[in-house]
Amino acid sequence: MSTAAMTRYLQQITRHLELLHQEEQAAVAEAARVMAEHIKQDRIVYAYGPGGHSNLGPQEIFFRAGGLMHISAILDEGTLLSGGALRSMAVERTPGYARIVLDDYGLKQGDLLLIINAYGINSATIDAALEARARGVKTIGVTSVRHALATPAGHPARHPSKQNLHDLVDIVLDTKIEVGDAVVEIDGLDQRVAAMSTFANAYLLNSLTAETIELLVKDGIRPPIWMSGNASGGDEANARFIERFKGRIKKL
Repeated sequence: MSTAAMTRYLQQITRHLELLHQEEQAAVAEAARVMAEHIKQDRIVYAYGPGGHSNLGPQEIFFRAGGLMHISAILDEGTLLSGGALRSMAVERTPGYARIVLDDYGLKQGDLLLIINAYGINSATIDAALEARARGVKTIGVTSVRHALATPAGHPARHPSKQNLHDLVDIVLDTKIEVGDAVVEIDGLDQRVAAMSTFANAYLLNSLTAETIELLVKDGIRPPIWMSGNASGGDEANARFIERFKGRIKKL
C-alpha cells in the first residue's frame, strides 16, 4: 500500500506547526497572561467555535486530560454537525443567532471568551465577537487572517457587515490556514485533500493552555487540571474539584 499521500500530509502538518511555533509565540504568550489573570480570580473561561468543525476547538480543551478545569465549552446544538451538516452551515450563516447562544451561557461584562473559527467570516462568529464587545467581554480569536482577507466581500458565508473576526477581537492567534483548508495535492486531481485547520487550532489552543498553566505555577498557583478518567486515580483526582465547577460550567 502506498503511503505517498500520507507522507506528504505529515510534511505539510509539520511545516505548518513549525510556522505557528515561530510566528505566534508572542500572541500565545499575551493570551496566556490574560487567561492566567482571569483564572487567578477563579473565573470561568468560555470557548466558542461557531461553525461545523470549528466546534472541535472548544471540545479540544474542555474536560480534557491535562487541561484547565476553568474552561467552559460553548457546545450549542445549532452548529454542531451532530444536528445535521447542512443545518449546521445554515445556522452559522444566520445573523443574530450567536446573541441567543451568549445569552444562554450568561456571558457578561468582565468575562473572557475564546472565539475559534477557521475562517472568521460567518455570521455566528462575527455576531459572537460584536456581542461580546457590546457586553464588555474580553475576546481571544483563533482564526486564519489570510483566509478571511482572501474571501470576497460578497461570499455567501459572510456576515452582512462583511467584517472579519481578527479585526474584532482583543487578541488574535493566527492559524494561517490557506483558502480551502485542504493541503495535499494528488496527481490527476484538481482539488486538494486533507484539511489542516483542526491541527492548527489544537496546537495553538493546547499551547495556550500549557503557557497559562506555566504562568500560574510560576506565581505559586496550582490550578485545577483534569486528569484522565482512564488513568489510575483519575476519577479520585478529578472528584476533588467537581463540586467547585458544577453549576458554573454549563456542559459539565
